[in-house]
Amino acid sequence: MPLRSAGGRGACCTVSESAAPIAAVTRRGARCAQAYAADRRQHRGGVAAPEQGGRPALAMRRACGDMRGVCPIPVSLQPSAKGTSRVNALSEQILSELRRLLSEMSDGGSVGPSVYDTARALRFHGNVTGRQDAYAWLIAQQQADGGWGSADFPLFRHAPTWAALLALQRADPLPGAADAVQAARRFLQRQPDPYAHAVPEDAPIGAELILPQFCGEAASWLGGVAFPRHQALLPLRQARLVKLGAVATLPSGHPLLHSWEAWGTLPSTACPDEDGSIGISPAATAAWRAHAVTQGSTPQVGRADAYLQAASRATRSGIEGVVPNVWPINVFEPCWSLYTLHLAGLFAHPALAEAVRVIVAQLDARLGVRGLGPALHFAADADDTAVALCVLHLAGRDPAVDALRHFEIGELFVTFPNERNASVSTNIHALHALRLLGKPAAGTSAYVEANRNPHGLWDNEKWHVSWLYPTAHAVAALAQGKPQWRDERALAALLQAQRDDGGWGAGRASTFEETAYALFALRVMDGSEEPTGRRRIAHAVARALGWMLARHAAHALPQTPLWIGKELYCPTRVVRVAELAGLWLALRWGRHVLAEGAGAAP
Repeated sequence: MPLRSAGGRGACCTVSESAAPIAAVTRRGARCAQAYAADRRQHRGGVAAPEQGGRPALAMRRACGDMRGVCPIPVSLQPSAKGTSRVNALSEQILSELRRLLSEMSDGGSVGPSVYDTARALRFHGNVTGRQDAYAWLIAQQQADGGWGSADFPLFRHAPTWAALLALQRADPLPGAADAVQAARRFLQRQPDPYAHAVPEDAPIGAELILPQFCGEAASWLGGVAFPRHQALLPLRQARLVKLGAVATLPSGHPLLHSWEAWGTLPSTACPDEDGSIGISPAATAAWRAHAVTQGSTPQVGRADAYLQAASRATRSGIEGVVPNVWPINVFEPCWSLYTLHLAGLFAHPALAEAVRVIVAQLDARLGVRGLGPALHFAADADDTAVALCVLHLAGRDPAVDALRHFEIGELFVTFPNERNASVSTNIHALHALRLLGKPAAGTSAYVEANRNPHGLWDNEKWHVSWLYPTAHAVAALAQGKPQWRDERALAALLQAQRDDGGWGAGRASTFEETAYALFALRVMDGSEEPTGRRRIAHAVARALGWMLARHAAHALPQTPLWIGKELYCPTRVVRVAELAGLWLALRWGRHVLAEGAGAAP
């Protein structure tokens, strides 16, 4: 099945059996629009009028039968016992699934399949007939316009499209390969070059090394065909290569090993880590393996093979040769999952206590003086270190802030030393960690505040394509330790961005993951709002709950890639934890509204 474009978890999803009775409540609200509007006028749970900053009344928006999106749960001060039982049952189901996800996080991590890495691995594998299923999968991911990747985010389509094109041009005998190559060539001829004159701040990982290499490889057989040349990347690539040429061997886990496939040719310049990977990258590992076999350096090839097989299993695709964009992520996955639980108010939930305790103990043992990276055998970075410090403090531990200070330059924190541009979310997480630990953070706070867009939100992020991700985390960090913190501009923009269907999304459609991030931000904002603002928030949450219930299915596998690597990718468990935590939060919020007649956040 083709990877859906970002925002693609829309109408194609069905209501799960457990969620159906609750979703039916929202449908009954549609049939009783007039009664619901009257009810809102009588009770405090209603939405603010437009002149108070609220959205137009639902009855007005439903005039003439214009029913767009999912209806919210009707507000009633006397919920039925049956309805409450169903909500409680779904909440328990969510907690059970969260507990299972947390308990599985000792297998290296779960990451969705990658077009880029799969195409690169296939090209380096050499045996087309031995990987026919993987080639068929690759062809199936091609979009109708001939490119690969989401049309919602064109900046991230070049690397997977180039990689797939170069892999398929040698697979002519396979059904559909020749047509896919022709369609990809037409796509590249039409596609504007985002690197013609400058390098975007949110460029994919390794773009300065990967894309110029692709252009060089393609020039010999594309001939005079006009295609993007990525001129602004050429000086950056040359500078990188000069530095790399001065180093005989990079230490295991060095960040530049993650893109070894784009610059390495000598196996001696890298050595597989304890998991058998080169830079926790299937593409880099496949490239290194191919060069090692060609040059007779085979002692480590077996470990690389074992790594690639394990990485393929992590995609849950069931197709040999289909691999993820990055693996393992055995620090990033548990860190972000527990941090997400905190954002939803679930970190200390008794039903998750044992699973959380096990992960916290592992993180505490692993955190060293140099910090933590996304995986045990990869270089430490400020982002993973900051989130780990947050999680450990929330669990009652007393981690030293020194591990984070290694990445501090002036008033900023760099994710990795010598990175091209700073990450907003890394500094957001550093700010959150510093405030939790009671350390001065005025400079970092000023940087986070200065990186808002004109609407008061955060959208210039280098690790996630959606503005909702850094916004949710920024709101939590800025409000930490400040009970009266308010941000009316950000709240107004967040509520305005809610779609007619009740969800949120940076692409053309709402996604479960992004809707959860919006709810996490609203939970923080609700705490210091006046009654009018809380009613506005409660109404938005009710609409979001209706949208989520109509699309929730137990144990569903997230499909939408929104995280920035060499292309957009999906860290499956991290995203699923966010989805479930968001739905649990909305359900609990709804219970409070029904019980109290106000928009009190849980």
